[in-house]
Amino acid sequence: MDTFTCIQTRRSTRAFAEKALEPEKLAAVIEAGRLAPSGGNSRSLHLIVVTNREVLRRLADVAREEFAAMEVREGMYRSIANSIAASKRGNYVFHYDPPAFIVVANKKGYPNAMADSACALENMMLAANALDLGSCWINQLHWLDENPRVNAYLRELGLKEDETVCGALSLGYAESLNRTPRQSETGNAVTYVR
Repeated sequence: MDTFTCIQTRRSTRAFAEKALEPEKLAAVIEAGRLAPSGGNSRSLHLIVVTNREVLRRLADVAREEFAAMEVREGMYRSIANSIAASKRGNYVFHYDPPAFIVVANKKGYPNAMADSACALENMMLAANALDLGSCWINQLHWLDENPRVNAYLRELGLKEDETVCGALSLGYAESLNRTPRQSETGNAVTYVR
């Protein structure tokens, strides 16, 4: 698949098939993340790859319980408010129950932590699409990065004390893979200065 077709046909997957994810495909997606550019070639990215279903279930439970303890405030980012509301209903699985989940962390206080992590996440999403896999960028652990309980569980999984969660990726085979090329989107303004 050429680069532009890969970009045009990439979609976010929120329903994953029960089909097992081949280790070589998972390794290829991880390597695409590791090959992403980083500010000053810092290479400070840390990918925590979770394929254990029990760990994924526990991670969803901890996040749901912590979101449910929060209150929606006026002016709050809509997606965070939605996470809180769904958690209070008790049926919220923030990561969509994928066969693989990749937490993307970087050094606390590093000015390019989010930019470097975003590059890695996009590389992994494009690699997933090229390999006929579905993926979805997940922000909920970033939103809960300062939560002591969530942070403690993530440290059990390998997050270091000096790291911050910048995002995550749900990965696996989509129940239904939509490959219709995107047309020009509205929004995302472009200004040419000639």
